[in-house]
Amino acid sequence: MTTFTATDGTVLHYTDEGQGRPLVLVHGWPLSGEAFARNITTFVGAGYRVITYDRRGFGQSGKPADGYDYDTLADDLKALLEHLDLREAVLLGFSMGGGEVARYLSAHGDERVAGAIFSGSITPALCITDDNPDGAMPFDGFQGMADQCRGDRDNFLEQFVGWFYSTEAGGLQVDEATKARALAIAQQSDPKAAVETILIWADDLRDDCRAITVPTLVIHGDGDINVPLAKSSARMGEFVQNSELVVIEGGPHGANDSHHGEWERAILDFMASL
Repeated sequence: MTTFTATDGTVLHYTDEGQGRPLVLVHGWPLSGEAFARNITTFVGAGYRVITYDRRGFGQSGKPADGYDYDTLADDLKALLEHLDLREAVLLGFSMGGGEVARYLSAHGDERVAGAIFSGSITPALCITDDNPDGAMPFDGFQGMADQCRGDRDNFLEQFVGWFYSTEAGGLQVDEATKARALAIAQQSDPKAAVETILIWADDLRDDCRAITVPTLVIHGDGDINVPLAKSSARMGEFVQNSELVVIEGGPHGANDSHHGEWERAILDFMASL
């Protein structure tokens, strides 16, 4: 198993395939780098070096008692880039992984980064507050999901993965085998890590997004149940000046599987433009 060590000693698992410009894929909740298995071959075949890693508490990575906040998670991403000495990389943050990418660029700058991609991302600010009325729901909603995950983890994961690949209009957008594979990955997550990372979906990342200056692609399915387009990616242009939004018609949250051809094509077009 290929690993690197975070600054606090946590051992994190990663994969590294291909050659060319690095494309670092940061997975969503409650999955791991394995969530991109369908896509890696396409990107490697197009001439890119593709790196995935498992967030602390998820997949095959270490499961420490703490560190489930965006400052620490962005530091983990920084440790990976430094471990591999990546240059001119493109960072792709999927779902809550968008928080890592935004916080990394805000806190650590873009010296190693040529571009950013946000896919189905929770950015810029999902939590409804007095000065963010356009979010998806108040903090009580995130707390409620965390409580459900703590109280009945297996049922919550199964329900969440179902939403992940479904739209209200079209139902499940992948086959049962794809859904089952994702659920098996989800069950590798540490119970404490899973609960605590739900709560940081409510973090206000607007200032982090304002700090992004590299070319940025934003991808989102218009049928996303987990992270509604209008409450998230549709707002990114207000905060990231050099950004482009690509909407996948009929796409659920997990559009990298259900609509992988469109999803990969948008990323390859963006990569070619850098």
